[in-house]
Amino acid sequence: MQNVNIWSEEFGAETDTPILLIMGSMSQGILWPDEFVGRLTAGGRRVIRYDHRDTGMSGTLDFEAEPYTWDDIKNDVYRVMDDHGLESAHLVCHSAGGLLGQFVAVERPERVRSLTVIGSSPLGGGEGLVIMRALMGQPQPEGSLPEPAPEFVAFYRTLMAAPPPADRRARIDGMIAEQRLLHGTGLPFDEDAARRLQERIYDRARDLSAVANHRLAAMAKPDFEPVGLLHQVKAPTLVIEGSHEPAKPGHSAIIAEQIPGARLMIVAGMGHTLPPEAHEELAAAILAHTAG
Repeated sequence: MQNVNIWSEEFGAETDTPILLIMGSMSQGILWPDEFVGRLTAGGRRVIRYDHRDTGMSGTLDFEAEPYTWDDIKNDVYRVMDDHGLESAHLVCHSAGGLLGQFVAVERPERVRSLTVIGSSPLGGGEGLVIMRALMGQPQPEGSLPEPAPEFVAFYRTLMAAPPPADRRARIDGMIAEQRLLHGTGLPFDEDAARRLQERIYDRARDLSAVANHRLAAMAKPDFEPVGLLHQVKAPTLVIEGSHEPAKPGHSAIIAEQIPGARLMIVAGMGHTLPPEAHEELAAAILAHTAG
């Protein structure tokens, strides 16, 4: 096991019901908005968020010298739980964090009190391959997950062909453009708030370029996701998708179909981010889901 430090923080009373927030690929834990976290703690929850390895204030690795796979990123979930003294917790997960949460729920069901996945894809669905084929203009095999929205494909094709940003300002402008895309078109986009967030992300990162290691980890073991196991999930499951999801449209319904008893919730106007307009609705749903 690699000796990489994982940054985390917790909110609320130690005696409160624990929720572990798991963010998506290449994403810092602070993308779980402070206001949203505050709503959960006000509802009597002990909330923990963390930076994945190679993001934010967590340790960074020289991938060539110390390669890893998404199995290792998944195992960091257990490390964070252990570090906070949690035998089990409610897992609330976003995007690729939802793959991690689903995997943990299958692999170690005794550690998952409930599962909430937001803007995610079904474990074993090969979502990364679907996106890559879409970006490369390749046909999708029959039975593949739905492709991302055309504007998503166009944005990342342009990004892949563009030169790297020249300085801090250009890098942050690019991060804001990406946030605007992922925000979707269903709600107004607050560019000033986006700039404050992306400046915070930029400034707290030990090495902003290290997030690319998450892509290398995916390529190192493309078959990371076990296939055909979602029917084994025992944890009560809530699956949430925005009505304007640009990255993984329709994937949540497939998760809900495959997990016994799972409930599907569509949030009007939301895209692939967690905008302020959705905080109250999201927090209320998660508080209700974790109340058992």
